[in-house]
Amino acid sequence: MEILKQDKESIEVQLDNLTLAEILRVYLNKDSDVKFAAWKRDHPTKNPIISVKGKNPKKAIKDAVSAITKDLDKIEKDFGKMK
Repeated sequence: MEILKQDKESIEVQLDNLTLAEILRVYLNKDSDVKFAAWKRDHPTKNPIISVKGKNPKKAIKDAVSAITKDLDKIEKDFGKMK
């Protein structure tokens, strides 16, 4: 992840892959403090850039990553219980 632009109420972060950008967008849009979250890619050969606007966008990204991690851990645990 690389922060491209940042101010008090917005941030743009370049990500390494499109799947992560889409998952992050979905989780960010569930946050009531986020006014806007979307990704763009200037060209198929370029990495996606996610743009977040809201009360504290950097914290919102950290919270979304934590929620994603928690959900993935649960999925892994549930998968491990399968026989």
